[in-house]
Amino acid sequence: MQPLVVAILVGVPLAWLVGFAAYVYVDAPRHGMNRRKWALIAFVVPLFGLFAYLFERDEQSYDPSEDPYAGGSDARKAGLAVHERRRGERSLGPAGTEADEEDDEDEWDDPPGVDLDDS
Repeated sequence: MQPLVVAILVGVPLAWLVGFAAYVYVDAPRHGMNRRKWALIAFVVPLFGLFAYLFERDEQSYDPSEDPYAGGSDARKAGLAVHERRRGERSLGPAGTEADEEDDEDEWDDPPGVDLDDS
């Protein structure tokens, strides 16, 4: 077998295993887990070790006061971050067109000549 083929067949899976172990080694302390033990498991037991680590680690606690996208008590801004210079501008409607704020009776923008109310 040619050396290049052997290097690819051995090197690529080995690189993946080292990458998995490195990720586990760096991530484990954030979840209060033993980094060496879980990195060794992720390296020695291919792919299953990584998934075992991912399922065993605890979920990180969520603190809304640290989340810049939570919006605090303002429900209108929750989940939507708007740059300071863009506040106060008119919102966009479908396909980037300007929203019609005064014409709320017709929800759909039908082409001219199409009247679906007479069905």
